[in-house]
Amino acid sequence: MRRSLAPSQIGANESVFKSPLLNSSKRKKRECTKIPLAQKSLSQSLSVSDHEILIKQILNKPFKVPIPNYVSSYCGKSLGLKRTQVRRALHDPDEPNALVLYRPPYIPEHEKMKMNANDIKVAVVVDPVLGNILRPHQRDGVKFMYDCVTGIQIENAYGCIMADEMGLGKTLQCITLLWTLLRQGPDCKPTITKAIIVCPSSLVKNWYNEIGKWLGQRINALPMDGGSKADITLKLQQFMNTFTSGRVATPVLIISYETFRIYTNILHSSEVGLVLCDEGHRLKNSENQTYQALMGLKAKRRILISGTPIQNDLTEYFSLVHFVNEGILGTAQEFKKKYENHILKGQDALATAQEREKAQECLQTLTSIVNKCMIRRTSNLLTKYLPVKFEQVICVKMTSLQTQIYKNFINSDAIRNKFTGNGDKNTFTTLSSITTLKKLCNHPDLVYDKIIERSEGFEKAKDLLPANYDIKDVKPEYSGKLMILDCILANLKTNTDDKIVLVSNYTQTLDLFEKLCRKRCYQYVRLDGSMTIKKRAKVVESFNDKNSNEWIFMLSSKAGGCGLNLIGANRLIMFDPDWNPANDDQAMARVWRDGQKKPCYIYRLLATGTIEEKIFQRQAHKKALSDTVVDQNEESLRHFTSEDLKDLFRLEENTLSDTHSKFKCRRCVNNIQVTIPPENSDCTSDLSNWYHCADKKNLADIVLKQCWDLAKSISFVFHHRSAQAEAKIDEIEDKENVQEKKRRKIEVDEDYSEPDDSGDEDYR
Repeated sequence: MRRSLAPSQIGANESVFKSPLLNSSKRKKRECTKIPLAQKSLSQSLSVSDHEILIKQILNKPFKVPIPNYVSSYCGKSLGLKRTQVRRALHDPDEPNALVLYRPPYIPEHEKMKMNANDIKVAVVVDPVLGNILRPHQRDGVKFMYDCVTGIQIENAYGCIMADEMGLGKTLQCITLLWTLLRQGPDCKPTITKAIIVCPSSLVKNWYNEIGKWLGQRINALPMDGGSKADITLKLQQFMNTFTSGRVATPVLIISYETFRIYTNILHSSEVGLVLCDEGHRLKNSENQTYQALMGLKAKRRILISGTPIQNDLTEYFSLVHFVNEGILGTAQEFKKKYENHILKGQDALATAQEREKAQECLQTLTSIVNKCMIRRTSNLLTKYLPVKFEQVICVKMTSLQTQIYKNFINSDAIRNKFTGNGDKNTFTTLSSITTLKKLCNHPDLVYDKIIERSEGFEKAKDLLPANYDIKDVKPEYSGKLMILDCILANLKTNTDDKIVLVSNYTQTLDLFEKLCRKRCYQYVRLDGSMTIKKRAKVVESFNDKNSNEWIFMLSSKAGGCGLNLIGANRLIMFDPDWNPANDDQAMARVWRDGQKKPCYIYRLLATGTIEEKIFQRQAHKKALSDTVVDQNEESLRHFTSEDLKDLFRLEENTLSDTHSKFKCRRCVNNIQVTIPPENSDCTSDLSNWYHCADKKNLADIVLKQCWDLAKSISFVFHHRSAQAEAKIDEIEDKENVQEKKRRKIEVDEDYSEPDDSGDEDYR
């Protein structure tokens, strides 16, 4: 029996106080159990209405800051979820020395909060690893190219031509742009995902090494420098089939023009963000297969690298511009009619004033269009960073043996019939006769086989050879130019430690050099078309080593004139000229480059009054065209008429220099210079503004002075130096100012007498 039900306890609960909290749940539970089910559902429906539920939902919402797109920094973190990040540039645009390629327009922070995050642009800043080593002109070049490939310069045009002269760092500028596009963009994602670099086969490995040199392991490149057809096909297919969205493991393909042409069907299979063509003047002919193959590539952004965009004529110039920005100059026919014909007429020395005025008008229109997609700086910028360079064009008289064979050839019946139209054009071409005369100017050994065979033009030449003539033993005295070369080499070997580069267009001439070096016991190395690409890099590296024994570097301009860095030498001899001035310029730029520490001396040898001078004059005409169109040099002088340039097969015997005679030089009287060149002239100026020397008196090179009397075959010399850097001029002026202050201080000091001026010679 429960105690609470006992008689003594009945009624006790009413008087005893109990807390309402005690057994409240039990009491409620008992009360709930007493309510019938039907009555329970009816009470709930009456107590909780739809309105009450709506009000509770409104009141139960968590508090939010009343600012659009506001994200609290105290929001809860969940494992595996990425927090929303603020869009910002990959590198700080406000950092000192930062190279900013794109800076978005300023937007207040409260306006950004109202915008869609994907619409907010960010700055594009060059990686400081590269930005901090770029020179001022290189920074400008990268900025210009970026504006071109992103369509800022020209609407709906995304190509450009990097036309800086040799030695200004075109490769580094393009690598900087490439790395920036692969990593950044205004939309906070890479602008491109894949790029193709097309270059000559000899430069494929060089590009790969340059990318590794500047970027290290930051980027992977795929060089196609060898391998079986199946291997190359597999690698190209893997590269082209890589997804264009997201990060690509190997985003850069380096391939030669020849390989690109062979595997066109694979390379055209998908889109590429950027194509970069090194030595782009290879695309000067819009009709060849390589040009057509590259035009078919699915690449909106195109960069063409060429230090010589005009090599021969304006049609080639049009082809290059048309490749990077198709249609910007119209069709080839429209370009020729609207620009080329008028400009060429104005370039002729016999052009009328009206024709020159029309040419200038067309030129201004053309340059205003092209300058939006082409950047051009001359080698004058290098004077701030490189030692002085002396260029010398040396006219050398042929020996009596050369002269007799030369005259015998140009006066032969075969040559005469050729120019009267009676000869057989299939067996005796003008080109072959030009090549023959050029070789004869180098040395009779080079045409010895034709002389022995009594070939056309050499029917009577065998009788002119000395009785003891033997090609196994080289005889420098049979060639005027080889005598000069022999004297220069002997002088350098005896009096200096300078290394030298010998350049020729013919491997036969290199064979001649080898014979001479073996005869004089000179150590040398030779690079021509027979040397493999991999071996070339080792040979160049060995020659540039200060401790190496190789003293002479023999170079074929056709095989290795482009891209080689031969700073181990500071002297270069260009033994024979080429029709294309760009080939000679490329070859002569091998020694005066970044890293050179010594003054450089360039020697260009020309046989006086021969076809070599005529070729050199043709080069001057082409350079004048390039100066006018590319460099906008309105003062390019017109010395040669069209008829002068066609008169190739005439030997000018009674002249010290046929080139100087055609100048009608006003600074020289009886071949003696009476007026010095203009003060602002240098070795990039027109040849008429160089120093003209008919004797050794005013020569700047002591070696050439000493060889003048030894060889006795030099007839005339044009020479000039590189532009003097402003920094160096300022340094000299500062020294002069310091000296002047010291002098004045001494003058006013009564304790000291006036100093002797003989001690101040170094500062004058």
